Amino acid sequence: MSLYLWIDLLSLSVPLLVSFHPRLKLYKRWNFLFFAIAITMVPFIIWDVYFTVQEFWGFNPEYLSGIYIFHLPIEEWLFFICIPYACVFTHLSLQELNPKIRLSDHVTERITYFLAVIFTILLIFNFSRAYTAVDMIFALIVLIITYRIRPQLLNSFYLTFLVMLIPFFIVNGILTGTGIEGNIVWYNDAENLGIRMGTIPVEDSAYAFSMILMNLLIFLQFSDKAKNRS
Repeated sequence: MSLYLWIDLLSLSVPLLVSFHPRLKLYKRWNFLFFAIAITMVPFIIWDVYFTVQEFWGFNPEYLSGIYIFHLPIEEWLFFICIPYACVFTHLSLQELNPKIRLSDHVTERITYFLAVIFTILLIFNFSRAYTAVDMIFALIVLIITYRIRPQLLNSFYLTFLVMLIPFFIVNGILTGTGIEGNIVWYNDAENLGIRMGTIPVEDSAYAFSMILMNLLIFLQFSDKAKNRS
């Protein structure tokens, strides 16, 4: 089995098993979670395929199974299922363990404005760098939509995202070459800022931010609507 596939499956394994815990019962909301994952995959897969074809980033066949769909290895497709599942699970678990984990509305609003300004500045001054520009556009869109339709999600997400950054650095670190001889995913640094957190491009943090937040937003919106109808 390829190393990338091991990373996908190991990332999913514990969250999947604990989804049956009586306090969480995430399995009862799988339909909403997998719907959110499927919807979120659409723009991210289109983005991924285009960047791979343009060689803005790519994949090292040494660490892959050799199965490709639309220029992407099967492991990359699974990444958009396994990682969001694990992250939504983490957010819900932390909320279940301590529902009071949340920022005040005032602090949340300040952080939201700050992030919006940072994303905008990076976009304006790096419009010619494809990864930086598209990454900031996605992050801005997801942040603004969330703030408009479900601002209370940000009160807790800003804190749980900090926890999720721990596995993020482990998984993305290995993917980009930490602890292995080569790298599973490579980047064309002409299309990003060229700033790395270890081996991880700094843009990956905004990428994770928008991907996880979009999954959570869709999941909670549809989950709550179904609950209110019943």
